[in-house]
Amino acid sequence: MLNNVRNSATPARRPRGRPGRRPDAVSLLKSDHRQVKTWFRDFERAGTRSRKSQLAQRICNALKVHTRIEEEIFYPAFLAAGIDVAMHHEAEVEHDTAKELILAIESFGPEHEYFEARIKVLSELIDHHVKEEEQRDGLFAKARAAGLDLKLLGDQLRQRKHELEGDAPRDS
Repeated sequence: MLNNVRNSATPARRPRGRPGRRPDAVSLLKSDHRQVKTWFRDFERAGTRSRKSQLAQRICNALKVHTRIEEEIFYPAFLAAGIDVAMHHEAEVEHDTAKELILAIESFGPEHEYFEARIKVLSELIDHHVKEEEQRDGLFAKARAAGLDLKLLGDQLRQRKHELEGDAPRDS
């Protein structure tokens, strides 16, 4: 069974940007996407059950935090701006599906015969979700075009992320 402790041996990447500058919400969320994608790729290449289990734990923990900060902060701001309700609803359903897979992965663990299949399906779901958020006419582009205060949202996302991870906030 996987636990909820964040492994600090491989810290999550910080959003890119100039030193001393705070990333906006989109940059922070895209950075999370890149980190998880790297871990999924590492999972595919991992040779031992132990390494796969470790990577699955990182992936699941990161996705739980990421979905929470989107659902608690970013998506409500998106909806309040009246941008695209249907797009929001689809993103929420994708989150719900990801959370169900994460629960199954954590509940049954790496010894279960469907462990690798669940990780594979989770990877494909997340890949689809990321494309929907990041594409030219996706959720992030629509948030920018609507004039959401992405710097303020970035600060709120970063603060909440650190709370959920049990970290003290870092200046970017």
